[in-house]
Amino acid sequence: MRQYTTLILSLVLILFYSCGSKDDKAARELAKRIIPEQEKMFVFERTDDTTDVFEIESVGKKIAIRGNNSNSIAVGLNYYLKNYCLTTISWYAANPVEMPAVLPAVEKKVRIKAKTDERFFLNYCTFGYTMPWWQWNDWERFIDWMALNGITMPLAITGQEAVWQKVWQKHGLTDEQIRNYFTGPAHLPWHRMSNIDYWDGPLPQSWIDSQAELQKKIVTRERELGMTPILPAFAGHVPQELKDIYPEAEITRVSYWGGFADEYRCSFLAPMDSLYPVIQKDFLEEQTKLFGTDHIYGIDPFNEIDSPSWDPETLAKMASRIYNSIADFDKDAIWLQMGWLFYADPAHWTQENIKAYLGAVPQGRLIMLDYYCEFTQIWEQTAKFYGQQYIWCYLGNFGGNTVICGNAKDVSDNLAKTFANGGDNLYGIGSTLEGFGVNQCMYEFILDKAWDSGMDDKAWVDKLADRHSGAKDQAMREAWQMMFDKIYVEYSKTGMASLTCAHPCLVGNWHWTTKPVQGYTASDIHEVWSKMLQTTSERDSYKFDIINTGRQFMGDLFLKMRDRYTEAYNRSDVKEMTRISTLMLELLDDIDRLVSCHIEFSLEKWIEDAKLFAATEQEKDYYERNARTLISVWGDSYHLADYASRSWSGMMTSFYKARWEMFFKEVSAAVKTGKKFDQKAFDKKCWDFECSWTDPEHSITYPEPGDPIRTAHEMYNKYTPYITKF
Repeated sequence: MRQYTTLILSLVLILFYSCGSKDDKAARELAKRIIPEQEKMFVFERTDDTTDVFEIESVGKKIAIRGNNSNSIAVGLNYYLKNYCLTTISWYAANPVEMPAVLPAVEKKVRIKAKTDERFFLNYCTFGYTMPWWQWNDWERFIDWMALNGITMPLAITGQEAVWQKVWQKHGLTDEQIRNYFTGPAHLPWHRMSNIDYWDGPLPQSWIDSQAELQKKIVTRERELGMTPILPAFAGHVPQELKDIYPEAEITRVSYWGGFADEYRCSFLAPMDSLYPVIQKDFLEEQTKLFGTDHIYGIDPFNEIDSPSWDPETLAKMASRIYNSIADFDKDAIWLQMGWLFYADPAHWTQENIKAYLGAVPQGRLIMLDYYCEFTQIWEQTAKFYGQQYIWCYLGNFGGNTVICGNAKDVSDNLAKTFANGGDNLYGIGSTLEGFGVNQCMYEFILDKAWDSGMDDKAWVDKLADRHSGAKDQAMREAWQMMFDKIYVEYSKTGMASLTCAHPCLVGNWHWTTKPVQGYTASDIHEVWSKMLQTTSERDSYKFDIINTGRQFMGDLFLKMRDRYTEAYNRSDVKEMTRISTLMLELLDDIDRLVSCHIEFSLEKWIEDAKLFAATEQEKDYYERNARTLISVWGDSYHLADYASRSWSGMMTSFYKARWEMFFKEVSAAVKTGKKFDQKAFDKKCWDFECSWTDPEHSITYPEPGDPIRTAHEMYNKYTPYITKF
């Protein structure tokens, strides 16, 4: 009788959940996109909870996932996919979603609450280093990834040039002036942050229009999935030509940035000027017409540039006027600002100045992003931002560099302390990554800590290993535990990259933009790679792991080889120099072959995606040149060259290897003639080559992608002996 009653109850529950009366539409559509073959095996239901929470339960043959909103339900779905199906959802649309043939049952009901209801994601720079060439299908997957990982506050700055075009037209600027004022597409984030103007313009009208349409889709989908898109507001950045129209306006040139020439410097309108609130109102009106509003506005007036005044009273006046300019338009307005400026310029941003600036905004109407908490927590230095709300953020990547890094244990400890001692004004947690790089797992690690799952770090890493291999595999678990214990120990720094990507030199790393910083030994990462290769798996996530880990190990060997080459140079041993340089160039070829086995390391994709925006052959060249420039020379001088370095197939040989070949030729010629190698003369020749590489006419040869598992084993066998040789 008890079995009969249980069967009837199960049938009733299945019918209840299948009727669709309480089915969450947004979660349902998300499931259709990422797991279309299994989507019907899930039921999605909203609960009456007032804080973020999700539940997972088997109901008959189906999996019921409940939450207080679409976002929480999405997190619940991801929890099930990760921990039961051992499935990894990539933030890249090109990567597959791999599911088991049969959905595993949930033996005991799971209920998990959020530690914080707000989770922030993105950085202005991400829109240049990762996203400039994204189409809607790329954004669609990424927005799904954000929902699955619980993001509630994504930065949403796409398409704002269409708004500014209308504003500047209203104020009397010509179309030519406006489009020349904008930079090239990949450099727009730094234009938006008041760092550079006019660089690589004019911006095509087709780009401006297409990005506005894309932004409409982005914010609509983000809102459907329970997110609050953070739209921009006017921060004081204006075209210099505005001074001709308003000669009495208090418009000044900002400080130099990034080594760019004077012609690319930005102009700043003082918030106390009567024109400031007029432009703010014009911008917010036009933006709201196009994209709506969620009342939180990103405003960053002094990112890596000087304020016109460092007097605390003047700073307070500027902050007050900025806030009032948005509050006058939107009574519910909240100002969100990066806290990077306090870290980047401590000489000017003294505690007195910070307190004056923050204190000029009403409490509860400002949210600060504590931008770089894996290295320094500003909330601890500023009496918790002097009472203003703040979000604890992990940065984790500079420039989209492809280097394995992240201080997992420190981050875990710091977050726990912040939750315990961060105060009632801790608004949430999040990430401010400059680019996606190769460390998706670190961001998932952070975001999972927003939820009270009861899972300790060791158990979390074991689950990560399981889903990357698709099964509980002891070797893979040991590899990933070692990865977190010994490899993920160094916080991300500007310029972190393998020496393979650095401008060639005999000693050190030549320039700050490429620093081969390591917190581990070559033997450590080799052991991780060795354990991973003991696993047998066809999962895409596994193939990525063995390629990425092997690429890192081989890049680390390159540094050791270079140092031996320099020793030979110091002895004027031409024979040994030739032997080692031959090995180094061969290593670069082999890294190129290895990384060609996965699409995440593809220069060809980066360039072809850029060219898809073109309407003409001329525009194809324009977009390609802009795409090449950002990841090589960056701008108009060596100052930022290689900052966005990438160990990508095609780039390893056409750019990095070509530079090292030039270098070895010059060094060898100097030794043979009894002269000292002239680094400065070589730098000039190298810069000429680097600039020429950005031209689409400079051909690039891409290796034919091989089998990733076979290629990784081949490289492992070939380069393992070099651990003891160098």
